[in-house]
Amino acid sequence: MGAPVLSLSRRLRRTPFSDGVEAAGVKAYSVYNHMLIPTMFRSLHEDYRHLKEAVQIWDVACERQVELRGPDAGRPMQMLTPRDLRGMTPGQCYYVPIVDETGGMLNDPVTVKLAEDRWWISIADSDLLYWVRATAIGWRLDVLVDEPDISPLAIQGPKADDLMAQVFGDSVRDIRFFRFGIFDFQGRDMVIARSGYSKQGGFEVYVEGGDIGMPLWHALMEAGKSLDVHAGCPNLIERIEGGLLSYGNDMNDDNTPHECGLGKFCNTHTAIGCIGRDALLRVAKEGPVQQVRAIAIDGPPVPACDRWWPLTAKGKPDGRVSSAAWSPDFDTNVAIGMVRMTHWEPDTEVEVVTTDGTRKAVVRETFWL
Repeated sequence: MGAPVLSLSRRLRRTPFSDGVEAAGVKAYSVYNHMLIPTMFRSLHEDYRHLKEAVQIWDVACERQVELRGPDAGRPMQMLTPRDLRGMTPGQCYYVPIVDETGGMLNDPVTVKLAEDRWWISIADSDLLYWVRATAIGWRLDVLVDEPDISPLAIQGPKADDLMAQVFGDSVRDIRFFRFGIFDFQGRDMVIARSGYSKQGGFEVYVEGGDIGMPLWHALMEAGKSLDVHAGCPNLIERIEGGLLSYGNDMNDDNTPHECGLGKFCNTHTAIGCIGRDALLRVAKEGPVQQVRAIAIDGPPVPACDRWWPLTAKGKPDGRVSSAAWSPDFDTNVAIGMVRMTHWEPDTEVEVVTTDGTRKAVVRETFWL
């Protein structure tokens, strides 16, 4: 029997770039915010090597935007996160843990501050729109919360600057990390940020209006022919090497930011108004009892990690592995796990119960990239 097939329907929304993705020969999809997200084009390893050597165009329209617009827009934004946003100025992007009243992670998006009264939250895979809208309504704030017609397109890889300069001009190279600028494309303003879900560097273009999606896709593909441009997607191996967490896989609302290694993005003492502040003040004082760690798993390439694998120490439960893959560059199985404090020190030997048997593994001090 072959692998099961994903049945497509109107409930799984296409994107402004879906025609381009299909023409490029997409081989696999996943579902993310009720939309299709490509997960493989040529093969996992071919896509991985090309991402590290050239440049790829990613359809990440599934990173839906929650827009806050109005006089009170900054207030609900601070209510959502323990990161202190008071120093954030228009033109900046911040990585912000979003937490509930218990301090549990609801999302880990990038927020874009367009103006004092206009923010975008570029969300990971969860229905955050409803939480934000309920917060604004419950507190009777003067703010409109909506999902605008904005679809991010990512350009990632070491040649990303060269490709973007050909389409948007050399000044695009001047955008600093986690900053954005406004650039013209065929008479339309495009918000372009230096950001993306890889460690290879690149940009995210916030494409406003689905009708301009394919013209931009074609322009980038045409301009990138000499740079060996390909359609691509977030790569499982590369993101694990870089320690880029996947909401819903590596953490969920049972985990606090501190458990996810995101404590540096929490200014809990000064993030006045954050809904989960009281709970996180306790966590910050006591410290987490488990935390995300990089784990190297012995043996041949592991099978697909489509469920949490138990992590044990001397036969006793001690955590879980949530993402794992074989890394050609590091010649080992790279993994992300949630490990209890008793065994999270670097070089601690543990075991991982994979779907094809138990493997020896070692907790690492850092991720690979």
